[in-house]
Amino acid sequence: MVSASMNPFPSSWKCLLFVFVLVWCSCSQSMNAQRAATDPSEVRALNSIFQQWGIQATESWNISGEPCSGSAVNTSEPVFMNPSNSPAIRCECYITNKTLCHITGLIVVGLNRRGMLPEELLDLPFLTVLGIDHNFFSGPLPAFMGKMSRLEFLSIGYNDFSGLIPKELGNLEELRTLILSVNNFNGTLPPELGNLVNLERLYIDSCGLGEEIPSTFANLVNLQIFSANDNAFTGKIPDFVGNNWTKLTGLRFQGNSFEGPIPSSFANLKSLGSLRIGDINNGSSSLAFVRNLKKLTDLVLRNVLLTGSLPSYITELQSLQKLDLSFNNLTGTIPNNMFTMGSLQYLFLGNNSLTGAIPNLQTTTIQTIDLSYNLLIGDLPSSVDRIDQLNLVGNNFTPNSSNIGIFPGLECLQRSFPCSRNAPRYANFSIKCGGPQMVSNGIVFEADNRSLGAATYDVTGTKKWAVSNVGFYEDGQNQHYVQTNFGQVRGTNTPELYRSSRQSPGSLRYYGLGLENGLYTVNLFFAETGFPDRTSQSWMSLTRRVFDVYIQGILQLKDFDISKEAGGVERAIIKNFTATISRNHLEIHLFWAGKGTPDTPEAGPSISAISVVPNFIPTIIGSTEKNRTAASEKNKPKEKNGPAFIVGLTVSVVVLSLILILTLVYAKRKRKDEWEEVLPGICTKPDTFSFSELKAITEDFSPSKKLGEGGFGAVYKGTFLDGRVVAVKQLSLTSKQGKSQFIAEVATISAVRHRNLVKLHGYCIEGKRHLLVYEYLENKSLDQALFGSNDLHLDWSTRYNICLATARGLAYLHEESKPRIVHRDIKASNILLDAELCPKISDFGLAKLCDDNKSHISTRVAGTIGYMAPEYALRGHLTEKADVFSFGIVALEILSGRPNSDNSLNDDKIYLLGWAWDLHENNRSLDLVDPNLAEIDENEALRVVMVALLCTQGSPSMRPPMSRVVAILAGDIEANGVITRPSYLTDWNFRDLTGSLVTVSCSNSNEEQPQ
Repeated sequence: MVSASMNPFPSSWKCLLFVFVLVWCSCSQSMNAQRAATDPSEVRALNSIFQQWGIQATESWNISGEPCSGSAVNTSEPVFMNPSNSPAIRCECYITNKTLCHITGLIVVGLNRRGMLPEELLDLPFLTVLGIDHNFFSGPLPAFMGKMSRLEFLSIGYNDFSGLIPKELGNLEELRTLILSVNNFNGTLPPELGNLVNLERLYIDSCGLGEEIPSTFANLVNLQIFSANDNAFTGKIPDFVGNNWTKLTGLRFQGNSFEGPIPSSFANLKSLGSLRIGDINNGSSSLAFVRNLKKLTDLVLRNVLLTGSLPSYITELQSLQKLDLSFNNLTGTIPNNMFTMGSLQYLFLGNNSLTGAIPNLQTTTIQTIDLSYNLLIGDLPSSVDRIDQLNLVGNNFTPNSSNIGIFPGLECLQRSFPCSRNAPRYANFSIKCGGPQMVSNGIVFEADNRSLGAATYDVTGTKKWAVSNVGFYEDGQNQHYVQTNFGQVRGTNTPELYRSSRQSPGSLRYYGLGLENGLYTVNLFFAETGFPDRTSQSWMSLTRRVFDVYIQGILQLKDFDISKEAGGVERAIIKNFTATISRNHLEIHLFWAGKGTPDTPEAGPSISAISVVPNFIPTIIGSTEKNRTAASEKNKPKEKNGPAFIVGLTVSVVVLSLILILTLVYAKRKRKDEWEEVLPGICTKPDTFSFSELKAITEDFSPSKKLGEGGFGAVYKGTFLDGRVVAVKQLSLTSKQGKSQFIAEVATISAVRHRNLVKLHGYCIEGKRHLLVYEYLENKSLDQALFGSNDLHLDWSTRYNICLATARGLAYLHEESKPRIVHRDIKASNILLDAELCPKISDFGLAKLCDDNKSHISTRVAGTIGYMAPEYALRGHLTEKADVFSFGIVALEILSGRPNSDNSLNDDKIYLLGWAWDLHENNRSLDLVDPNLAEIDENEALRVVMVALLCTQGSPSMRPPMSRVVAILAGDIEANGVITRPSYLTDWNFRDLTGSLVTVSCSNSNEEQPQ
């Protein structure tokens, strides 16, 4: 991938196409362009395609109206693949009674074309090369592409294609290169792609794909390059990668959700020149498999849970130019000959637990070394001054260590942070990241405009703050660590603060030093200025920057995307956090975890400014000035104590008193209106009812009319004079929490319309009385039908339809509603049944409206235990996948006819999900089926079981979206995801709390950062 300022053709793809065209051209016949005649049907097709895409032929071909002319038939040089000639075609001509030419190649690259892929492409039946990358084509990738059987090279990267990847691509058996990177697909890799046995290069970075890599990919034995960064692939990296893909020269797995260990079979990949794996969860790995990979020039195993010591044989990989083993758990000492490797230029061993002293740096080839955040001690070798960039932050060196004076301020950034320890000098600091000193709102943001590199740090002369950077831009060309913006950042009255930003391809840390202990507010200033907005519909706008933010080692922002959070690019956003300083220093860590568009300067962290202020009155002398400038002090109003001042003060007090009285009177008269004003985002406002009217239709809320009671009030049956029957929900007067639930329910139900969602007719607000009026569903709730006392009998067909229809309702909330909605309390008692037993999701009192620009919400936990997803129950981390988990539990209840927890049963059956796993692992899943069902469809029943187990996976990324659940239940696709028993089933002791509603305050996630 490349940045916006570079050639829009990625260098790796360019080389692929160059080689392909050379081979192709050598096999083509040289023809006389003046005698050539392009197949008329192909000319018509090409004209139609170009017309739909709004492009025209270049002057280098289509001479005198003949497409197969000029450079189109030029076999002397590979001008065809030059982006400056795009659009371009390539022809192959044959001598018959006259010269007939066929179009065999079409390149439309970097032109920001929009639209969809037209079916007229099938009218170019001789196409072997199709490259349309770096545009803004959208819509689904059409299945008819599977009929373009001669294709050997297909590149659609950097577009906005969406939907599922069509399985028909598996019919392109001649394909050698397939590039799908940077699109907006969803779902999984089609197993049919395993039929592409001639495939040599496959790029699927940043595609939006998930789940496991299909086992059929074991057939791709001719693969030489496989790149799959920034997706949501789960499970273990398949063994067949090492056993079957032995021709690989390049392999990339960064920014996924794989589990360890790295397969030992990777030892078979002896042709590998580049191996990059990152961000593995669970399961430690060793370096044993790399011993015989002698051809490696680029080895990156970053944040993959490597354990053990650095083996001496790592130094035998004499072709290595870059070695990155950072953010792992490596121990022991650094091998003495590590720095004598002849070709090594970049070495990253930071964030491990390496001990001992640094060996003598005898090499002259290594110019960048990162050894930060280890446990190194002792003296620094005299040869350290030979290294251009050396980062030793976060170790155990002391001011007495010899040669430490070569690195100014390094002693302040050791693990104990000794500078001003127990003798604080400051109580605030502000930094203009990546730019000169600047004054904003009276605060002095100190300059941070030193040139940083791939392994550098800087401590200010006052030792008030410092910065450390680690990371190397993979394209090797753009090593700029400051982003300068010449546009106008919106959403702020100080746009100059965002004119520059510090950026990093890996790890960027800022430190506050010598700070008085106490509670502080940390303000981080962001604005995305590295690429254009999506509204520009250019390929550069498809770039994504995603990173994590830690403060004092605690994860505060996961997968943070500045442009999404701010609502677009060149928009300012300030994130505020509270941090406790107990050892006189503060650490802010911005960390790239492999997510976002890979191999671009925009992949890693970026920050415009930092301001840290105390939440207490400092005791440090001179610290209360809060970075105010001398100019702001000079402009303070002078003291006035004369008669004019007294008169003015008296008049002001009288005027303010009158205003206060009028405000109170107005507030009292408008109390009802205030309630209506706080109901957010209601486009279609429901009807309003008077309390007396609702009191009448429910016969004064007679107990005989009571339908049920929830955590925040009772529900009554009401009948209007015209015969309409409604359900009236009366909010409890004693429920303080119920007000927010009331607001949420009115706003949410008013914003959505779907046949599987309950319909709101109106509401009532009179004083402290708050009531909802919604449609009456005579068959009450699903839990009463399944395991209650009513007379309903739900046969298998009805149950399956209820399960499918409920899934459709949730899919609408999650993916079609604007804004997206997370229900938060999906359970059988909140699914109501109408006269036709059609389910309708109800009780939106806990619902959360989701901003499309946010990946998740951190919120108070509220819902019903037994149905809550583990990440939500434990950390308040809320996404649509919390509802997916709850649906999985409900699906099991529908299948089995029993609640998810029943203490009256044997121990192995108390918790429904645990019992389901026991049966599944013993191939007895059908034993879950309700014994009261006379007949069932076994295939449908097994489908429900698989859906339930998929939906209740421990990791949210492993749970399918509800649209996929609908497709599985409808029989459109198979439930082919490999699933494992979630660890929470064995780690937790469950109790029967399923009937209680819990509300727990949850702070931000306290995950530890990578070490």
